[in-house]
Amino acid sequence: MAQDSVTVENSKFAKPASINWQRGGLKRKITSTFGGLILVLGLSVIGIVYYFTNNALQKQVELRATAIATNLADAAAGFVSRKGALELDALAAKYGRLDGVAYAFIQDPKGEILASSVQPFPLELKDAGGANSASRVTRLRGKEIYETRSAVLEGQLGTARVGLWAETVHDDMRSTLLPIVGLIIACLALSIGLSVMLASKTIRPILDLKAIADDISRGRLDTTVSIQSNDEIGELGRSLERMRASLRAAMIRLNRG
Repeated sequence: MAQDSVTVENSKFAKPASINWQRGGLKRKITSTFGGLILVLGLSVIGIVYYFTNNALQKQVELRATAIATNLADAAAGFVSRKGALELDALAAKYGRLDGVAYAFIQDPKGEILASSVQPFPLELKDAGGANSASRVTRLRGKEIYETRSAVLEGQLGTARVGLWAETVHDDMRSTLLPIVGLIIACLALSIGLSVMLASKTIRPILDLKAIADDISRGRLDTTVSIQSNDEIGELGRSLERMRASLRAAMIRLNRG
């Protein structure tokens, strides 16, 4: 009987060495797990949206540049055929003033400049490129340019070339993409905040049961376990209550004996 008493008494203060039950530890695990999943999903969504949106915007820029160059080539065809130099200069200047356009000029099939919106004409832009429609990336005055060319009368009269400032194109893309990315990030932050709240609400009954179990392990067997829940946590609470009642009855019998 004395040996049983020592065993029961020692069991009140025995704690598993391999389990470290710190308050909020499980909450951190749940929060970090769900927060990590939400973050990975959100970053994946941002990457996908950025990729497809950036490609769509790039195509729109190319279409706009092609449209400007084609319109310039069509408008210049009549002036080139009758050698209207003044009209060509006015036409090139008009297209050169369009928003985001760095330059617009027309060259004959041999590469000679017939009219240009930039004066004096930059030597780095002068070449005898083909008359077929094409796009390339070049530089003007140290800045990057997206250039598109279009044939004038199927190349028989020369080529119309239009350059767009790359910086302006990038600014337009950023102004479109940043609000979308910002909205996704805001949704991510809201989702992580909700996961923290849900984790706190979910973990609270478990922490209450842990506190009661600590009281029982220290011999405080008068604490009633009252967890009103129909799920597994409720079943755990009822099992803990039965264990407490059994231990209390056993201790009463032991003291009487």
